[in-house]
Amino acid sequence: MTEQRLGLAPARIAGHLRAAVALAVRAAPGRTAVLALGTLLSAALPVAAALLTRAVVDGLARGATGPGWTGAVGALAGVGVLIGLGPAVLAYVRADVERAVALLAKDRLFRAVDTVVGVARFEDPDYLDRLMLADESGGRGPGQVIDSAFGVFAAALTVGGLVASLWTVSPVVAAAVLLSGLPVLAAELILGRQRAWTEWDISPAKRRELFYRDMLATEQAAKEVRLFRLGGFLRERMLRERRSAQAAEHATDRRAMLVQSGLATAAAIVAGAALLVVTAQSRAGAHSVGDIAMFLAAVLGVQTALAGAAAQAAKAIQALLLFDSYRAVLADPPDLPVPAVTRPAPPLRTGIELRDVWFRYGPNHPWVLRGLDLTIPAGRATALVGRNGCGKSTLVKLLCRFYDPTRGAILWDGIDLRELDPAELRARISAVFQDYVNYELSAAENIGVGDLPALDDRPRIHAAAGRAGMHELLAALPHGYDTMLGRRFNAPDAQATGMDTGVNPSGGQRQRIAIARAFLRDARDLVILDEPSAGLDAAAEHEVHARLRAERAGLTSVLISHRLNAIREADDIVVLADGAVHERGDHETLLAVGGEYATLFALQASGYQPAGA
Repeated sequence: MTEQRLGLAPARIAGHLRAAVALAVRAAPGRTAVLALGTLLSAALPVAAALLTRAVVDGLARGATGPGWTGAVGALAGVGVLIGLGPAVLAYVRADVERAVALLAKDRLFRAVDTVVGVARFEDPDYLDRLMLADESGGRGPGQVIDSAFGVFAAALTVGGLVASLWTVSPVVAAAVLLSGLPVLAAELILGRQRAWTEWDISPAKRRELFYRDMLATEQAAKEVRLFRLGGFLRERMLRERRSAQAAEHATDRRAMLVQSGLATAAAIVAGAALLVVTAQSRAGAHSVGDIAMFLAAVLGVQTALAGAAAQAAKAIQALLLFDSYRAVLADPPDLPVPAVTRPAPPLRTGIELRDVWFRYGPNHPWVLRGLDLTIPAGRATALVGRNGCGKSTLVKLLCRFYDPTRGAILWDGIDLRELDPAELRARISAVFQDYVNYELSAAENIGVGDLPALDDRPRIHAAAGRAGMHELLAALPHGYDTMLGRRFNAPDAQATGMDTGVNPSGGQRQRIAIARAFLRDARDLVILDEPSAGLDAAAEHEVHARLRAERAGLTSVLISHRLNAIREADDIVVLADGAVHERGDHETLLAVGGEYATLFALQASGYQPAGA
């Protein structure tokens, strides 16, 4: 934020301008060239109109009727037609360029977001604010920068030509009219920076407003909002954020109105005084009638062009300051270190070793893992057990390299995960996460995203759904596997196919679909199952775990479940406490020890015993 408050250095402004122009040339080279040429032509037209007006009026005063005067009349008429048509044509081309630039800019922005290795940035409010600004400015910023730059250049040409014309009438008046516009330009530049600062300052409020809006208008929250009667509460929170943003915008607009009104009045006074001077000189015979006509056109043209240049310059500064957020996201350094030359991720043959692993989510956060030493042998099922907050899910995130250990190392067959290509590492992992995603896609796509090369492989998708116990249900949907899972959106070709809105599977069915995604991602070296049956009934849980045991046979797997009966058949059960290994062994061994695992297992088992047993 400090850099935005101080403004951008000239070198950085030039860099942003070059980047915006390069983006436009890449997105729409022909249309950008047309826009540039059209802008230059539009800059020359007011100068030509003023000069032709003098020629026509002086000709009338002399009674001229020859070809020269007739040609001047025709040229003036032609210039008038171009002045009338130009804005509409330029607006059309400008909008076309902006759309092309916005598409390319969004593609580049989210390509950059996709290169973020871990997930910590998506938990950082400052990054999310900057990303929202980058998305907004990437869509309109580059086009606005280019349009404003062209506009400033065109206005400068117009002002230069008209001032030169005024100079032939009165150098003093020409200088006065020109100088009267400079305060307007300076003020608009300041206002442009203030508007950009305002956009930056209100971005957190705008993002919170979107959150409250989604709570009020999405299916995920609808049940609780209505049951707990949260509509008024959330609406007021949403409007409070909107009012806060609007108050900041109103203050900026009020300052702009006062400054612009005062400066416009001052410029009008200068123009009026200049007109009185030139009129007095004309009465003394110093100027012709054509000079007066040209002077009137030129003064109006200069002030209009100066005001336009000032407004365009302010828009350019505002767009450049916001474009800075866009380029900052594109230039963000890696969130997790990836060596220039990575080692290939080999098939897992020996196992995964965690050596003295310490981890916390930030310098001001408590330690989640404290010197954890753990080996996950290849080809065996290792279960992680412990009370809430003991670090089970955190350990899973570290295994997927969504984070790096604060201290210590995680080794894949003896190779530090930080030496491997993250994409190659993750290609060797299949997982069902506790907070699995509900995709607003078709049933086939919901499973297919688990392994994108198989997205159109219906036999594999059907097989994965069958192994998760979902094939019959999905096949029986109104449009089979093409039915949308969710009711927020229509299918892309809903009108053509007559497909109505989708269906909302139950929580347990959604969980089975997430498991089908993992089944589609078969033959991976490491299978992670984080509470894979939390939303299932007892019969479904038994069925799913039987299928999962068959699927993971011979594979390296990490299992997490608070239902200890679901993991009792694991080869190794690791009990975590205080961020470290507290107990380890198989089910029978840990029961015999009589420690934490035995206590937890007895507590759960007691819930299934008759009262008093």
